[in-house]
Amino acid sequence: MKWRWLSHLVVIGLASGCGNQSVISDPKEVQTLHRHEVPEIAFWHTYSDEETRLLEQELIPSFERDNPNIRVKPVRVANNNELKNALIARASSNRGPDVVRMDIAWVPEFSQDGLLEPLNQLSGFEEISAKSRRQSMIVGLYHNQYYSLPLNVNTKAAIFNRDLLKRAGYSEPPQTMEEIVKLARSNHYTIGLGGWDGWSTLPYIYSLGGAITDGDYKKASGFLNGEGTIRAVEQLTALYKEKIIDLSVVTGGGDNWGGVQNGNILMTDEGPWFYSILNDVEMDRALKLTMPVPFPNGSGPSSIISGENMVIMRGSKQRNEAWAFIKWMTGKEAQLIMSRTGLIPTNMDAAKELTVNKDSFIYPYIVALDHAFLRPPVKNWSKINEVYTLYLRKIFLGELPAKDGLDRAAVEIDILLAESDSGNKG
Repeated sequence: MKWRWLSHLVVIGLASGCGNQSVISDPKEVQTLHRHEVPEIAFWHTYSDEETRLLEQELIPSFERDNPNIRVKPVRVANNNELKNALIARASSNRGPDVVRMDIAWVPEFSQDGLLEPLNQLSGFEEISAKSRRQSMIVGLYHNQYYSLPLNVNTKAAIFNRDLLKRAGYSEPPQTMEEIVKLARSNHYTIGLGGWDGWSTLPYIYSLGGAITDGDYKKASGFLNGEGTIRAVEQLTALYKEKIIDLSVVTGGGDNWGGVQNGNILMTDEGPWFYSILNDVEMDRALKLTMPVPFPNGSGPSSIISGENMVIMRGSKQRNEAWAFIKWMTGKEAQLIMSRTGLIPTNMDAAKELTVNKDSFIYPYIVALDHAFLRPPVKNWSKINEVYTLYLRKIFLGELPAKDGLDRAAVEIDILLAESDSGNKG
């Protein structure tokens, strides 16, 4: 996932005794921070190098010109569990940053635990939310209150090696997962899977007719262990045993991105950052070697939705200023600026105005969103994902038959769903 290439970043100022959000060596600068004549909001984000450059050189200066009575202090942090735990600890004691660009998978847990400020009573919320992507709005809804606004959305694409397709007589990749499997089998090609977790495997399972829960995210039994999912998992397990599915990324330090570029892997899948982190020369080479397409879907959704939403942390002393910044960042102008890095807007006015060439790497990701699904937007998603991953691993490694493993997983996940008050997310 995206944090794989962000993992080298250091989470700044997360120690419990650290009051400022940046490392400061000059005592005079420390004094200056406490003498602001205008309110300053702390904004924690997980943007990449290029995204951070645009944020600091264009977005924040533009916002501060439009809002001369507000200053924004950006703090770049790593998107990992350390950040999540630090935010929970800080918000629990009202010491968190004012605004956070938060992974959508975290929002339900933070909102249900009372660590976020509700936004729907603030000025202009209805107008902004009406222009926001609906699926990204759902993750912030809890008991008739909205606790986040969508900032950017992403999903997965299937990434193919062009030369292997050509050798097999294809100018374009097959349209369904069944056809891809048939192609791989007949030509002894491999498919690079990123792991057993939900992000890595659910697109394949949904593409083959499976599901993890019902549409209201209240029940796994009958869905995770339904006939469609059992059949899908049995197919994937068989491919793993035949060495058509390659899981060396988790079992032996493999490299799916390198493998699909150099022709050792027919297909892998990943988010747009597979391409967006490349410079122009690297991008040109990558697109000559690989072909990203929307994840193959059958009769239902197959691409998995991810992204980041903007939230105000509990205890913010600058709530009005934080809200002004969120409104600006989720507006059309800011969204179009950041789309230059490959981030897909959640503001639908910006999305409609966005012009994307069909040859662009980002085009298939935008198309894929029309056939995409959310991971259950519930408080216990991280625990649900652990259970799901545990049993899928046991099934793949032959420790449990697919039906037995999925039956056990469904029972445990039903308990976690019952504990996760999903509010009114349906």
